[in-house]
Amino acid sequence: MLFSRRVKLSAHSFLPKIFVSILSAGLSLAPQSPAANRTSVRPSAQSTPQFEALPLVRSRQNHLLVRAYINGRPAWLGVDSGAPVSAIAVHRREHFRLTPITAKSNLPARIQINGAFNNVAIARELRLGALTLVDEPVVAINLGNSARAGRLDEQEIDGLIGADILFPTKAVLDCQRQLLILKIDPDIAGSAPGFDRRGLQAVPIQVSDSFNLYVSASINGKPARLMVDTGSFATLLHRSFVRRMRIATRGTPFSSSAVNLTERGVRVARIRKLSVGSVDIIGKEVGVIDLEGLIHDGLLQGSPPVAGLLGAELLNRHHGIIDFGTRTLYLKR
Repeated sequence: MLFSRRVKLSAHSFLPKIFVSILSAGLSLAPQSPAANRTSVRPSAQSTPQFEALPLVRSRQNHLLVRAYINGRPAWLGVDSGAPVSAIAVHRREHFRLTPITAKSNLPARIQINGAFNNVAIARELRLGALTLVDEPVVAINLGNSARAGRLDEQEIDGLIGADILFPTKAVLDCQRQLLILKIDPDIAGSAPGFDRRGLQAVPIQVSDSFNLYVSASINGKPARLMVDTGSFATLLHRSFVRRMRIATRGTPFSSSAVNLTERGVRVARIRKLSVGSVDIIGKEVGVIDLEGLIHDGLLQGSPPVAGLLGAELLNRHHGIIDFGTRTLYLKR
């Protein structure tokens, strides 16, 4: 690159508000070869002095991974819209030479994730292409099965890029083309180049106080909300919601895990009509799992309830584009 930019994000204020971080993972329903899914940046989406276009790699377990450098050392990070704060695998903390929070810092030394506390550390430099983030806070977490499920070939992922980076950089994430565009200077006007939204339906995204993304939906005609979660290997509905709807399920050999939570079995249900905004999906098979501990504060019993996670396979199939700047999800019918 002929240009670079060092940025200290104001996203540090996210940290005191974070209570949950999600990375759902499991055995893939359709394993893929990462090498076969490498994406080159198209000419219309080339990096410019205002934007950095980063190709992504889809792992065997349907996670989108980006190449990064943490304090000069290479890393593979999952792009996870369901994670309010970025994270590093706890066993890689020393490798990346992360520094602890000092007593003089206004950042918390620990935050709560899915009911358990995890330490916060500082990456002096986190480089994504030409964009270098300085003194970036990250949470050291045990990715466990999530890291193994997201591995690239035999390399486990090293961590997650979360909302604390995606929102301030006004990121645009194209889940089908496997492309992430970051705004190097958020104060400069203009939208990310290279995205043709013709034929796509815009769905407004509601963002919670803890920086989770939700879209309006309906399941077999019943109003609901879904969390937009690229870290979830598939679209998942909450087991009690499916039971109340009296939708039949069948067992599978698959399981799903999340940060600080035990592994859980996945069942499958066929949804007659799943609508996301104005996009209707007929005869969709989705995973069914106990989401208690992942979705908090009574949202599962809300009106309308948060019924589950809008996951990676649907976002890929329907050319999902998540625009963090305008808080809009684009889907193809």
